[in-house]
Amino acid sequence: MLAMDGSLRVQSVHQGKLLGVEILSWADDQGRVIQREVVRHPGAVVIVPRLGSDRVVMVKNHRIAVDEALWELPAGTREPGEEPIITAKRELEEETGYRAGRIETTGKFFTSPGFCDELIHVFVADDLEFVGQRLEPHEKIEAHELSWAKTLAMIDDGTICDCKTIAGLLMVLRRDKAKPE
Repeated sequence: MLAMDGSLRVQSVHQGKLLGVEILSWADDQGRVIQREVVRHPGAVVIVPRLGSDRVVMVKNHRIAVDEALWELPAGTREPGEEPIITAKRELEEETGYRAGRIETTGKFFTSPGFCDELIHVFVADDLEFVGQRLEPHEKIEAHELSWAKTLAMIDDGTICDCKTIAGLLMVLRRDKAKPE
């Protein structure tokens, strides 16, 4: 990434276990110094697990950053060098207890490209077999089977307020609607 005059200064100000923070500095065409703080993220996945044509598996997950239990699709951060589909299979089983007979990519999106490079890959999982959750000791995740109608109503009334969940659900519904019958 280069500024208009070809220069870019990158200063790492934090490197944690999960993410890093950099300050990017460059001069615009008027010579003004511009700075942006950028969060570097390894990327993540979100999975839409379907039980037949009328139900989806959602999780209720306590999120410490907002100190709330949120309704979400199963999701997770990619390990270094891990292909997104491997992350999706792992996270689906860990969080919901289901293993997918078929899993395929639906798309991808940046969560907040104004300050973060996190790219989320969206998958849809079908032909699910229950094998049992494998939660980490600190995780408080409950899996629930909901109808599509209930899930969409929860988006409409604000019960579901997680961006990756809303995007994942709507991407899968839009994809399915566009398929010839």
